[in-house]
Amino acid sequence: MSESRDIKRVDLFVIGGGINGCGIARDAAGRGLSVTLAEMDDLASATSSASTKLFHGGLRYLEYFEFRLVREALIEREVLLRAMPHISWPMRFVLPYHPSMRFESETPTSKLLTTVMPWMKGRRPAWLIRLGLFMYDHLGGRKILPGTTTVSLRGTPEGAPLQDRFETAYEYSDCWVQDSRLVVLNARDAEAHGATILTRTKVTHARRDGDIWQIETVDTVTGDRRTHHARMLVNAGGPWVGDIIHDKIDLPSREGVRLVRGSHIVTRRLYDHDKCYFFQGTDGRIIFAIPYERDFTLIGTTDSEHTDPSRRPECSPEERDYLIAFANRYFRQAISANDVVWSYSGVRPLYDDGASSATAATRDYTLKVDDSGGAPVLNIFGGKITTYRRLAESALEKIGEHLTVGKGPWTAGAPLAGGDFPVDGVQALIEGLERDYPFLGPDWALRLVRTYGTEARRFLGSATTAADLGRDFGATLTEAEMIWLMRREYARTAEDVVWRRTKLGLRLSEEEIAALDGWMTSRREGAAAAE
Repeated sequence: MSESRDIKRVDLFVIGGGINGCGIARDAAGRGLSVTLAEMDDLASATSSASTKLFHGGLRYLEYFEFRLVREALIEREVLLRAMPHISWPMRFVLPYHPSMRFESETPTSKLLTTVMPWMKGRRPAWLIRLGLFMYDHLGGRKILPGTTTVSLRGTPEGAPLQDRFETAYEYSDCWVQDSRLVVLNARDAEAHGATILTRTKVTHARRDGDIWQIETVDTVTGDRRTHHARMLVNAGGPWVGDIIHDKIDLPSREGVRLVRGSHIVTRRLYDHDKCYFFQGTDGRIIFAIPYERDFTLIGTTDSEHTDPSRRPECSPEERDYLIAFANRYFRQAISANDVVWSYSGVRPLYDDGASSATAATRDYTLKVDDSGGAPVLNIFGGKITTYRRLAESALEKIGEHLTVGKGPWTAGAPLAGGDFPVDGVQALIEGLERDYPFLGPDWALRLVRTYGTEARRFLGSATTAADLGRDFGATLTEAEMIWLMRREYARTAEDVVWRRTKLGLRLSEEEIAALDGWMTSRREGAAAAE
């Protein structure tokens, strides 16, 4: 293990390579601050790759009267859609209605309705759902996304997969996002603006030395130890935010984090159209059933307490069965555990607001600065993927109280890498790739556009056949794409590639993934030997 080496001082040192950390690093670097970000594993390796993958306002948060959060998220949907039309796109959500719909009994709306209309006993009347959707349509000032409509479930594609008892549904708009790619593209843009991005780099300790932080890190692959110096520290550790406060920087803070596990299951495709379902349960909870990676359906999520961030979150058999039973109350053809091809789980680090249940805990973000001992530290609690950019702007307001920031907000109109084309330009990009690279075919071209946007051409280059792209790892993954991912997108292992940069793990066999990992190991070792 090598000895510690001192690194030059930066303005900002960010702990955590999830969406909040990378979003803050990008915004800060773009405003002229010198920034270093350290992530102990791969980018988006925890919460930020385990979301339900939606840019959405959070329709159910209206029941908790979280109007500010919902409004901000609704506005952000279209801001983000314009900045990344390759990895985010509009979706229509079908909310089947039945008179038996019920509230979670502890929501503010449920309590109010029970007080005013006690005979309702927790039911969701149609007029209340329609009122909520009217607010959802108008709180955020839509310009791109269409509003709510009422649809019949009799003899329609939307109704075909559902049980006969559902006759009517409401259909509204939200957006899909490839969450892991969003994180990587923010990290790349941060680096393009001068930030240093360190993956597989764990912060072991940080201490104040007057008005400067000294941060000790270790490279988890090589064992290389370094000492970094920064004028301000940002703790965007996600599920580990509390551990960092108490164990890494020894901060006497009373702020608490509530860890809530959300689990999802993936099945073979359950229906033929491209719309999402919003299902309401008899327990007052909701789940989504979403078209996923063309041939699959994503179902989630649960809300369960998770006490230990070091314990890897997994979808338990109980959570899996809960999601299956929930979906089976809606779908005509029942699914079982045998239909589940993959599951995943993530831990949401919510601000502990004392809510009675995991479901009721606020999804809003809370930013706390501590400068009582000298150099300031900003601790990030909570947040949701839809509001990551606004969280970063709010963080920069806090940072600007302690550091000189020479530029104002800038990210709202700035596309991420590969997203420099119109929101309605995806089909034109696909057709352009098919025209210039005929060997791709429509499915391969679609995958490349939805992954890399305009940057796909940068590694396709002058190829005229698939063989020109080098080794074929399966499922259209080629050596040319792999070299791009390793050189430009921080990928080091097969898991980084098949479950975060892409979702090709759903299509590749275990043997193919092992072969890919071996190839990546050999390439890394060869590059290290050449240095």
